[in-house]
Amino acid sequence: MTTTRLDLPELIAAGYRDALDDATLDTESDFFEAGGDSLAAFQIAAQVQDALDVDVPVALVFAYPTPAELAAVVGGGA
Repeated sequence: MTTTRLDLPELIAAGYRDALDDATLDTESDFFEAGGDSLAAFQIAAQVQDALDVDVPVALVFAYPTPAELAAVVGGGA
């Protein structure tokens, strides 16, 4: 299955939910406000890399803290 730009934010939000163990997170949830730490950032970056087969530096999770923002950068929309 190919990930479209429309479902990329949701795919990344699923990674946030898994890494931060919070089923309430959505595409506008802030990594820091949700209790994100370095370990969670590495988990999210790895999940996105695996799903998209692209290099995702962990620093992007810190620089673009919502799934929507991260998706725009990773998907080439920013």
